[in-house]
Amino acid sequence: MTAIVFLAHDGTRYEIDAANGSSAMENAVRNDVPGIDADCGGACACATCHVYVEEAYLPLLPTMEAMEEDMLDFAIDVRANSRLSCQIRIRPELEGLTLRVPARQP
Repeated sequence: MTAIVFLAHDGTRYEIDAANGSSAMENAVRNDVPGIDADCGGACACATCHVYVEEAYLPLLPTMEAMEEDMLDFAIDVRANSRLSCQIRIRPELEGLTLRVPARQP
């Protein structure tokens, strides 16, 4: 298990013990994190699991693939640290990963 944190738009903190190999999105849904709608169920076919990754963790994530980049075109308020949480696989190196949930999803 790896501890990760979701920060909801209202500032509520969700500390989650996430199974290694699972996605950040799966953990958000299982723990009722508001704002992570995950309409496509993790198929990278929507942008309803858009998050902002804390800067320190960006270098630890794999390079964004074209499909994820294309889906982010549908997200609202995309920033340099935007990612789709369905594409973030949990592993021990991500201990303490903090993901901020945007004010709204598409």
